[in-house]
Amino acid sequence: MSPELLTAGMFGLLLAFIIAGVSLAFALGAVATIFILIMNGTGGLFPILSATFASMWSISLAAIPLFVMMGISLGKSKIATDLYRAFYLWSGKVNGGLLVGTTGFASLLSAMTGSCAASTLTTGMVGMPAMEKHGYDKKLVLGTIGAAGTLGILIPPSITLIVIGMSTGLSIGKLFMGGLIAGLGMLVVILGYVIVTANLRPEKAPASAESVPMSEKIRSLRSIVLPMVIISVVLLSIFLGMATPTEASAVGAAAVLAAIAIRGELNWGFIKDVSYSTATMSGMVIWIIFGASAFVSVYSAANGINFVQSFLLSLEISPWLLILVMQGAGFILGMFLDPIGIILLVMPIFMPVVVELGFDPIWFAVIFQLNLCVGYISPPFGYNIFYLKTLSPQTPILDLYKSVLPYVVLMILFGIFLLAFPSILTEGVNLLTKA
Repeated sequence: MSPELLTAGMFGLLLAFIIAGVSLAFALGAVATIFILIMNGTGGLFPILSATFASMWSISLAAIPLFVMMGISLGKSKIATDLYRAFYLWSGKVNGGLLVGTTGFASLLSAMTGSCAASTLTTGMVGMPAMEKHGYDKKLVLGTIGAAGTLGILIPPSITLIVIGMSTGLSIGKLFMGGLIAGLGMLVVILGYVIVTANLRPEKAPASAESVPMSEKIRSLRSIVLPMVIISVVLLSIFLGMATPTEASAVGAAAVLAAIAIRGELNWGFIKDVSYSTATMSGMVIWIIFGASAFVSVYSAANGINFVQSFLLSLEISPWLLILVMQGAGFILGMFLDPIGIILLVMPIFMPVVVELGFDPIWFAVIFQLNLCVGYISPPFGYNIFYLKTLSPQTPILDLYKSVLPYVVLMILFGIFLLAFPSILTEGVNLLTKA
């Protein structure tokens, strides 16, 4: 089968399965199986088995259920609620203060959970009632929560950054460093927009009239101690070279359980609930990895990847325009597919092209990840839009589109800024590595 026909057939059938409602993991595996049977018969099934077992034996894969367990444990404990109260008490006396505190809370939650769903839903559940009580504009609140929640797949420990490292061979530690720089930069942009909007339109985000004693504010800081210890244990152990990301995930999981035990919330019911939820979510993620591994192994064995790479490199356009095309592909795909599936499908194709063109692969991968964040809140099918609908079911979907639109524009502009000034990421990662 020619590479052209293979590409049209495999990706066309994959799209048909997705439109029909088949789970991405099983759609990928089914397409791989169908095409290997067409090309090689039953004897060709061995490459699929080999690719799946190769993924299963990857030590980096062990980090995924451990980081998932961290996020679920934090979401089911009262650590997040107490943490939000601290942000609430310290930020309410200025215009937009509660929303600034909520954004900071979402970013800290992202650093603890590495999950968009956990960050967005938890932030909304604990933050929206307080802001509704104080008369905050619902569109501004929902848009900000949706945008801040996307940082869960950018700020370490991000499961998707681990998958990028697994699929490309890039250093997961350096990807984490790049994700931290980009995530904090995006956080500053979101906070800047909230502060400017709140001061220009104070009726959208009024200051709280409540007076809170300083002693109560200081006592609330105790709730920040355990989360900061958890984050420090995970990130510093990686950045200082004391542990691999997989080892750090195990230490972080132990730190979360210890923190919950210290608070007196650890019991058999909690362990059972967290274990079941972790197995469910990890199974979904890992099956996507297995399905994508099978798909890519079949496509690669039939020379499909080389065909696409040769096609991209043969285009008579500037290298920078080609980089924009590949980044744009990530943004568009992010509106429709799960980020893990996108990474596993396109990163093995794109990364050799990026290296061949002479660009820094960490820089490209982090900005690609940022584009997946933008896709997460981009109409019509961004995942976070549907999480927001869950938080506010009475809000029309068009209003949700309008609420996230300013942040979509800001995130795209920030991505262009990182593209235009690559040294921000490349030099930043080098400095963190040397430190």
